[in-house]
Amino acid sequence: MLVIMDVEATTAVRQAEVTAQRIMIDRTQKRFGLWPERLAADAGYGSAENLAWLVHERGIEPHIPVFDNSRRTDGTFEREDFAYDHVNDTYRCPGGKILQHYRRRFTTPRTGVSKDNMLSYRASKHDCERCSLKPRCSPNAPARKLLRSIHEGARDLAREIAKTEAYQISRYQRKKVEMLFAHLKRILKLDRLRLRGPCGARDEFHLAATAQNLRKLAKLIPAELPIAAT
Repeated sequence: MLVIMDVEATTAVRQAEVTAQRIMIDRTQKRFGLWPERLAADAGYGSAENLAWLVHERGIEPHIPVFDNSRRTDGTFEREDFAYDHVNDTYRCPGGKILQHYRRRFTTPRTGVSKDNMLSYRASKHDCERCSLKPRCSPNAPARKLLRSIHEGARDLAREIAKTEAYQISRYQRKKVEMLFAHLKRILKLDRLRLRGPCGARDEFHLAATAQNLRKLAKLIPAELPIAAT
């Protein structure tokens, strides 16, 4: 039986929904002492920052599709075609050459992290010019460049989880959770909000969630046996 544990009304903005997810997870743990082992959601919650928060700060398995806009449409090699070396923090291209942060030492060490929390890995121009795979790798640039999020470890974990049977089970169970929202609209007639402002929306959603839970809990009450006629 599915029971709604928390409600947080937000505007229809992705970042607001992600923030609401974090609020509900922490609030449920504080109020009821419950901590989820996994979180199933759509790709809107699959940003690198949110996946890192779930994995590294809360220890929750992200059963979430990774939000990735790095796919190429020109037929050239994608980042998945490059092998990442965790020990040396470098990439190896299909031609066997190394892509790394910097190829010279700096007096003041640099992190290489950009404002959008990305790391750059570049191949040597000398290696790319002589490579027979250049038309399929970097046809419009002197050397190939890759970007890697500082939260890529959490993204890689989410990608590995997506290959498991547990992930498929989570997707199936998520459909059951989404049915609760359909019931709110169809049975409880919550097709539009009647109270104004964020506070009014929050109150309506809390009342609707309470009514939904009461409907669920009522099914647990055993029905009285009919009295036989004498």
